[in-house]
Amino acid sequence: MTLPYRTVDVFTSQPYHGNPLAVVIGADGLSTEQMQRFANWMNLSETTFLLDPTESGADYAVRIFTPSVELPFAGHPTLGSCRVWLDTGGSPKQPGRIVQECGAGLVPIIRDGTDDGPGPGGRLAFQAPPMIRSGPLSADEISRFATQLGVDPAIVVDGAWVDNGPGWAALLLPDAEAVLAIELSAVDGKIGVVGPYLGVVGAYPHSVDGSSDAPAFEIRAFFSVNGSPAEDPVTGSLNASVAQWLVASDRANPPYEVGQGQALGRAGRVTITADDDGAIWVGGQVVTCIAGTVEL
Repeated sequence: MTLPYRTVDVFTSQPYHGNPLAVVIGADGLSTEQMQRFANWMNLSETTFLLDPTESGADYAVRIFTPSVELPFAGHPTLGSCRVWLDTGGSPKQPGRIVQECGAGLVPIIRDGTDDGPGPGGRLAFQAPPMIRSGPLSADEISRFATQLGVDPAIVVDGAWVDNGPGWAALLLPDAEAVLAIELSAVDGKIGVVGPYLGVVGAYPHSVDGSSDAPAFEIRAFFSVNGSPAEDPVTGSLNASVAQWLVASDRANPPYEVGQGQALGRAGRVTITADDDGAIWVGGQVVTCIAGTVEL
């Protein structure tokens, strides 16, 4: 079976500076086994498959796979899949608002700008899902998680559970410099196996009220792969839940931008906004790097 295919870069306006995503279009005829096998072969953090929706309120459906498992929801696959759906002729039922059907249910996505082109007006944003576990970390948890990251527990400002599905816990460090100082070689290769996936966040010296075009915070996301420490280039789910934590604790005031991926040579940019009802929206740009067909 020959199907249209795209590789896109998410949370960046510069190709090869964000988080890549493989997207197979019109995949309704594929089995779960075929999807998982292709995602395993691609070996990207996620591969998605666009499908016709089964729910009346959805514009399209998507299935999201890592190389080893299917996920009900993930952030950068949501924005990347939506961009591909729009760029390949998708037309939402509600102008300016797209509804994605996935394993986690219906996810609203907005065009965060005045048009859907590749420039700043072309940002897409998804509504941050509710957390399934939140609240402060204990002193013991902060100490253990900081040690797993090779960070002195004494410098940790605060910590919280920020789990919206993957199992995140987050530590707030004194500043972005402390976040960037973490050495991947010093990180425990059992993160996510023993304990949760771990995120770290720290503010840049300038204002975090959205008055600057530079990032207000730097975020890094750590887990393990086959017993070795690993880092995600740009992480939609972590940014969503950390934003909810920072805003609720009066440490951030949307709109603001977050940088992620600098330690990996990337330049990810995540835009955090809030609507009149207080809902957090996680936005970013998406650029196409590869377009063609794939045999499945």
